[in-house]
Amino acid sequence: MKISFLRRLWVTLSIYVIGFYASFLNRFEVNGVDNIPGSGGVLIASNHISAYETIFLPWAVIGRFSMQMLWAPAKEELFRNRLLGFLYKSWGAFPVNRGRDIKAARRINDLLKDQKVMIFPEGTRHKNGALGKGNRGVGKIVYDTRPIVIPTALIGLNCWKFPRLHQHGKAVFGEPVDFTDLYQLVDNKITHQIITDRIMESIASLLRKEGAYVNPD
Repeated sequence: MKISFLRRLWVTLSIYVIGFYASFLNRFEVNGVDNIPGSGGVLIASNHISAYETIFLPWAVIGRFSMQMLWAPAKEELFRNRLLGFLYKSWGAFPVNRGRDIKAARRINDLLKDQKVMIFPEGTRHKNGALGKGNRGVGKIVYDTRPIVIPTALIGLNCWKFPRLHQHGKAVFGEPVDFTDLYQLVDNKITHQIITDRIMESIASLLRKEGAYVNPD
């Protein structure tokens, strides 16, 4: 997918402004970014605890891979405000309707041929930090596109308040998840759920290592 130089430049500059707030005025750490490939289709699969993730996760990734994009499907309601909608779209977000959105699914599959895409398998935020169940549709995407899947643990952002300073947060990128055995299985809902469950267990493992795992209610 071709992206204009001006758009790449805008995203890069705005991401560095966000980075100044996150890492210099606050204490947002980024670990494991070297696990993310520099090219090819990459799916950044993260837990979902705060609206800030749509800002700080791209900063954590693009800060390492400047002049690239991190695409993100986002709920359609976020784009109803024209100004905010423009900003979200300029950073690589695109709207997804609730329920089955075939058009959005096709776009994700197309992007994952050679782009980086972030997704929240839970589909909804857990402000208490708990890790919920992953959506089977994510497993379908992975089965169909075979991207490099990077499990990601976001910690502490559910406690952040803007513009408060000296807050602590962390993004931890794990090693790629291996689905070699699962790709040998039949293409059906059961297989898709198993793939999703493996992604969620990889995220849970990262949270446990950081002492941040919260059991679901």
